Amino acid sequence: MSDALKNRPPWPLKWIVLAIAVVIVPYTFITLRYRKPGPAFEPYEDLKARANASRLLNAGYRRIPIVATRPVDGIRAAGGAALAGAAGGLPADLRTTLVEPPQLPVEIAGVVAAPTATATEPYAIQATCTLPNNRYQLSGADIFVRGEIVVIAPTFDRLTGEMSVRSRQSTLLLTIPPETLKAGKYVVTLAAERASHTWPLEVK
Repeated sequence: MSDALKNRPPWPLKWIVLAIAVVIVPYTFITLRYRKPGPAFEPYEDLKARANASRLLNAGYRRIPIVATRPVDGIRAAGGAALAGAAGGLPADLRTTLVEPPQLPVEIAGVVAAPTATATEPYAIQATCTLPNNRYQLSGADIFVRGEIVVIAPTFDRLTGEMSVRSRQSTLLLTIPPETLKAGKYVVTLAAERASHTWPLEVK
């Protein structure tokens, strides 16, 4: 190394700061100005969603996300449906159709639902289920409809960090929006891993 390079003084700090500012400020402005709104592109999740939609369509299923909440005071769903136990998990044809089956509750401890519904009005189902562990919380539910078959899959998200729920028992209020089901007779299954519940439903 030449003596000139060895003896050259370092750049003043102000010029380094200025150089960083010249790069960062325009980059930040351009990013904020032209960035597309909405969540960031997640290739795996987006491709999985597209594959699910295509495979469900080919298998004759419709998928409808529905609202799932925790009722605060008492029962909000009408009862009277003829409930019966069913094998746990999703039906075999639906399970093999999905790219990645949703996380289901361990079991359904109880269901309150009406035996009839009106196509133009919401249909409410109240259920008590057991979570996989206290690191999961309710995130929603999906309805899968094919002909007279209706499968409801409550879904749960894993909590991050050290967060946890107080109890593994969770009471859900599932609301099927109006016009989701046409007039006719259906067999509804509320799915869980170990034990599901099923009942007949007539929509008028």
